Amino acid sequence: MAEPKSPTQRPFPVEFVVQAFSLIVAILLVHAIYVSFVRPNADAILREDALRMQEEEDFVARRSPWVLIRDYEQETCFILMIWALAIMVYKGASAVREHKLLQLELVPVSGGMKILPEDTREYARHIQALPKAVQGFLLPRALLTALHRFHSTGSIQDVSTAVHTVCESESDRLESELSMVRYIAWAIPSIGFIGTVRGIGEALAQAHRAVEGDIAGVTQSLGVAFNSTFIALVLSIFLMFALHQLQLHQERLVFDTESYCDQHLIGHLRVH
Repeated sequence: MAEPKSPTQRPFPVEFVVQAFSLIVAILLVHAIYVSFVRPNADAILREDALRMQEEEDFVARRSPWVLIRDYEQETCFILMIWALAIMVYKGASAVREHKLLQLELVPVSGGMKILPEDTREYARHIQALPKAVQGFLLPRALLTALHRFHSTGSIQDVSTAVHTVCESESDRLESELSMVRYIAWAIPSIGFIGTVRGIGEALAQAHRAVEGDIAGVTQSLGVAFNSTFIALVLSIFLMFALHQLQLHQERLVFDTESYCDQHLIGHLRVH
């Protein structure tokens, strides 16, 4: 009986293509929105506020959402967030498809039936009849591994260990594949802090104007400093929440798969 193929043996890097395509789409989409709407509206608001500030001594500038997100650091944060969300949607959809298999009877065994080592080939054929893409999912691989191990060793304990090993390695794989999303979740606040440093640096460069009474440039630069950090932290909080939800769903998939194997296969195995 042939060993089931691991998902790492796919001939074409579909996930890499999806990630690259989603990054390009995120860059084009966000930049188009910024060029068309965000920066024109923010610049108009800033010009109007500057004029009113000169005419009215007690005027307080509006805290417009357009101004909050107008700078390059915020644009970069939005691009990274959309990219990370696209990656998570792809992985989440894959997990949902795999979870639907748990509702199927892949091993046709009724309540009182027993599976002997010589019967494993027959049951394996039911799983090998699935489409090749589905055979790469966790549940078919775990079931085929269990049937193969029972056929080879005739030991139920070895079957249980093999299923646990497959599920544990899948959990480690899913965890490692989220490393890019974790990096993005770390990079977004860092980019916000870069905007803070840039804004404070620009404000210090215009300190002599503030001494002369012109504080418009200093306040605008300080706005860049605080706005970039504020937006970056908000986006990071939202992204980390979505990441933890995805991890929870993936962990449930691994746990439910191992439980499925215990209930629908291992519980029916008999040596004699």
